[in-house]
Order: sequence, then C-alpha cells, then structure tokens
Amino acid sequence: MKLQTDILTTASAQARGLAIDAVHKCNSGHLGLPLGATEIGAVLYGHALTHNPDEPRWLNRDRFVLSAGHGSMFIYTWLHLSGYDLSLDELKNFRVLHSKTPGHPEFHETPGVECTTGPLGQGIGNSVGLAMSGKMAAARFNTPTHTIFDQHIVCLAGDGCMQEGVAMEAVEFAGHQGLDNLILFYDSNDVTLDAMADKSQSENTALRFKAMNWDVQTLADGHDLTAILKAFNKAKKATSGKPQLIIAKTIIGKGIPEVQGTAKGHGEGGAKFADAARKGLGLPEEHFYVSEPVREYFAAHKKRLKRGYSKWKKTYAEWRTANPDKAALLDSSNNKPSAAALLEKIPAFAADAKLATRAAGKDILQPIAAELPLLISGSADLYGSTLNYIASDKDFDKTNRAGRNLRYGIREHGMAAINNGLAYDGIFRTSCATFLVFADYSRPSMRIAALSKLPVIYIYTHDSIGVGEDGPTHQPVETVSGLRVIPNLDVIRPADPEETAGAFAAALERTDGPTLLSLSRQAVPMLNEISVSARRNGVLKGGYIAVPETAPLTHILLSAGSELQWAVAAAKALGGGARVVSMPSFLRFDAQSPEYRESVLPSSCRKRVAIEAGVTALWHKYVGLDGKIVGIDRFGLSAPGNIAMKELGITTDAVVAAAKALQA
Repeated sequence: MKLQTDILTTASAQARGLAIDAVHKCNSGHLGLPLGATEIGAVLYGHALTHNPDEPRWLNRDRFVLSAGHGSMFIYTWLHLSGYDLSLDELKNFRVLHSKTPGHPEFHETPGVECTTGPLGQGIGNSVGLAMSGKMAAARFNTPTHTIFDQHIVCLAGDGCMQEGVAMEAVEFAGHQGLDNLILFYDSNDVTLDAMADKSQSENTALRFKAMNWDVQTLADGHDLTAILKAFNKAKKATSGKPQLIIAKTIIGKGIPEVQGTAKGHGEGGAKFADAARKGLGLPEEHFYVSEPVREYFAAHKKRLKRGYSKWKKTYAEWRTANPDKAALLDSSNNKPSAAALLEKIPAFAADAKLATRAAGKDILQPIAAELPLLISGSADLYGSTLNYIASDKDFDKTNRAGRNLRYGIREHGMAAINNGLAYDGIFRTSCATFLVFADYSRPSMRIAALSKLPVIYIYTHDSIGVGEDGPTHQPVETVSGLRVIPNLDVIRPADPEETAGAFAAALERTDGPTLLSLSRQAVPMLNEISVSARRNGVLKGGYIAVPETAPLTHILLSAGSELQWAVAAAKALGGGARVVSMPSFLRFDAQSPEYRESVLPSSCRKRVAIEAGVTALWHKYVGLDGKIVGIDRFGLSAPGNIAMKELGITTDAVVAAAKALQA
C-alpha cells in the first residue's frame, strides 16, 4: 500500500495536539519528543509496523520500544489512534493515579507497551534482548515450510539514551552478534534537558555505530514522512547481517514556536503556549481533538493489520499440526515450573561433600537445563568463575542462534538490560552471572526488573569477604543488604549445596519478579543436622529451623549463606537450648504466615544473635532491640578468605561471646 502522506500529515498535527493537551492538563510531562518525533510515529503506527491492536502480545508482532520514556505521550497517542485498548479518556488522565497512562511507560500497565522505560538507555538494552529473543525463537521454531517468527524490533531513542553507558554496552553487543532484526531510530535533535547537546557531546554518531558493526542511514529531515518510510524499508530489507541505525534530524518541541529547537522544548515548558500552538497546528478550539477522517484511516489500517494477522494465524495453525513437538516446546514458555518437580531432578549431594555454593550451582544447573530447554544462561566474561555454563549446549552467536549460553563480555549493566528484554518477550527463561560486587554495575536494570515483575535470575558469585586476596574492591560487604532492600527482588543466599538446590528451584518457580542467587567462592561444609528435603524446602519459605534445640529454648542464632556454619558450631558450644535459624531469603520469610514466622522465631525468645559477613543494619528486624549482630560495618581487606573472616570477627567464638553477653 502506498504511503498516505496527506492523512498522516493531518494525523501528525492532531497527535501533537493530543500531547500538548495532555501535558497542559496535568501541568507535567515532556513535550519535546512527542512533538519532535511525531512523523516517525505516524509512519510506524500509521503504515509500517506489523502488529495487531486487538492482540498486543501476538507472537510475531514487530516490537516497538520507546527508550526515551520521558516522551511517553508519543506512544500513548499512537497506541490510542491505532485502536489499542487505550481510550481518549485515558489520554485525558495522563499521569493521573491508576490511569493507563503513567508518567513513563510501564510494562503490564498499558496495552502495547513492550517495556518499562524512562531511565535513559534502558530501552536500547531491552531492544537488544528482544531482538536476540526473536533470533532464538526463529532458530528453534521456524521450519523450511512455516515461518512463524520474523519480527523486527524498533526502538526510538534520543540524545540522552545515546549518552548512557548501558546503551553503548548493548549497542556493541548487538553489532558483534549481528542482530539484523533490530532497527534503532535516533531522534537527533541536538538538545538535552539542560542545554544544547553540543555542551556535552561532540562525537560522530554515524562513524561510531559503523565502527561497532551497524549499518547507518541519516535523514536530514526527520519530519519527512516519505523519507522516514524509505529508510525504514531499507533497514528492514538489509542483507548485511548488521543491526540498523536511522539518524533522524528533528526539531524538538516542533509545533510550539516559542520553545521548539531549544532546551526549553524538552519538558513541559511549552505547555503554557498550548492555545497558540494548537491554533498554529490548524486545530479547532476543542481539546483532545481527533477528526473523523483520521479515525476512519486508522480504523481501516487496523483492518489491514488484522488481515495480516489472520494470514499468520493460518500459517501458525498449520505449523502446530505439522510440528507437535515444537508446538509443545513453545507452549511450555507459558508454564510455571514446579519447585518440587525440579528438586526431584537434582540428585542429593554426598553427606561429606565440601564445595562452594557456586560449584554446587554448576552441578544443579545441568539437570535443570535438561528439564527446561528454554532456559538461557549468560555470563559477563566469567563462566570459568561463576560456573553457570550449560554444558550440554553451545554459545549463542551468528552461526548458532539456538545456543543457550550468552557471552556478554565485560558489560554487566548492558547484560542485565538485555536480560530484561529477553524476559519482556516471555518466550525464554533468562539468567545471567557475574561477581556479586558488580551487581552495582547492573543494579539499575535489576531495579527495573523488580518493578516490571520480570522473572530474571541473577547467579552472582563470590559473595563475601570469603573472596579473599582480591581485597576490599571485590568483597561485597554491603551489596547483599543493598539488594535486599529493592522491592520485589528476591535475594537468596544459600548456606550449603542442598540449600543451593532449593534456591535454584525457588528462583525458577517464581514468575512474578527477579531472583538473585548469592553464591560463595569458598567451599562450605554440608549442614547435615536436618534432612536434605528439609533444607531444600526450607529455602522455599525463606527461613527455617536448621538446628532445633534439644532443651528448653534459650537462644536463637540466625544466619544466611556461608556463615551459617559458624552459627551451627556456636549452638553446639552453647548447649541444647540454642536454636539455629537459616534465613536465606528475607523476602520469602517475610511473606510467610504470622503463624509460621512465630514458629521459627518465637517472640518469647529475645536472646538472639545474627551473624553475616556484611553490614548489620537489616538483621535488626529479626534480632530486635535486645539482640546482637556479628557482622562487618566496614570494608574488607586483602588476605586469604579464612584469615579475612577471622580478622574481621566472623567466627564461632564471636557468636558464642555475643550470645553469652545476652545472659548477663
């Protein structure tokens, strides 16, 4: 179909009016991108994207990601006009409590929004993950007879996104992997929030991307509908095997003469000129105006899109009939794994085993990966240390799109953002790994995963001063507690190999948020005071009695991770009245019933001591005002791990001394 420039030009003017009205109504928001990139939206949603507004999660839709999420009225406007379940009233309720149009786009909140964006650059990383998911799906499920996955990922980013390190980490990775199903529009308006962009950037973006193995097109006029479509079609049909960048030179805030092309056009500064701007755009006095011809055009376009969808559905039905095994595998992406079933697949460890929980994780991952063929495992250049390589499989790369191991290189932030993209797509179960101390490099993406309820699994190892000689730069004394305070992030710190099995099963069973497995570098003993089953299933509840008292209860000793061994040893020294409680997951324990929590930590026993090789603050909610905490409220030191533990007071003797002090 030929591009209908006349009606899309009209639609562009009315889209600008909708954005102006919404921002003006709530006195908040960002007008710069919705007005400056309007024609890109008109071409994509009015002509070029493959999607179905009535089936927002259609498997073979083109995915559009607004990385510059502050310009949320851009996507809300075009979703509304396209016929998604986003009414005009929702546009009028922009940034209003409980509306479908929050300040920045949020996954699960608005039909047609693929990713939660706003922190700049995240959407580019997410788009790389979506593109990788598309390649993986095509490799596994397409056949010579039936193509059910051939979608493109389209991302719109601005100068701010391009300046963020996470974006460039992801861009490098996409170029190296040859993700030619990825199209990135760069809304290049030469303006940032504070000032003109030349105050903070001067690189040649086209050359930079070409050096990273991207194809690049530049549009001198990013408002030319015909030029935008020509560039988009060229990008879609490219045969170079490279991702595609389209640099669109635009005017920020276009349509409000008083601020367009300036830093004032970035935010809501132009809203006070709303009436004059609307008049200049040829709009009537009626606010939130959409003409009947524009409505009719998008309604007709929606019918065209649905015809394409129906054609695909026919192919999909034929594919399912011809490939029942592949169909069953694809269907399994919607299944919630059972922790109990997974645990049955993991052999028990030898009772006298002594190994690091990261090493236990390696042994646990293999049968789980066999049971869950859509499980993916990546590492930030540390497979040899994090030990999370799926041994039965190979690497994902240009020659093997079905590989299950992802070599991210030293790109922790990009890795986490890309994993979010894989998780947003919902076909593959994704995990990634690095040293725990580098969680701070990936934390912003982890926070978004928690906010968006993405079931990403982080296998982060070397989790304490037990790292040893690498010293305080690599000893994450504050990191576990810093991650525990992120809402909806389940941090599990297992104490021995059997708890590690429970931790993996718990993480994989969870589908409403991310889980971090905090694993040790150093070997730990088996804690055989209770059964294998009790330890594994205790992890699922977050906290449990690891060593029951054998006399009237006098003390409760609490710990998590590799330090639980010292709580167990201290209990033996204190006598039969000491109970040891393992607390691998605060989030899970706090979610248990009051009755269960009371059974583990009875309020009648106030003589409590916690030990963990990290900062102490969070343990106060379990030991109370009367209890004591053996921890490390300082940075570590360079020495062998066992010496560092002793030097910093993480010992059995310290726990015993603290417990006896409570008797005084």
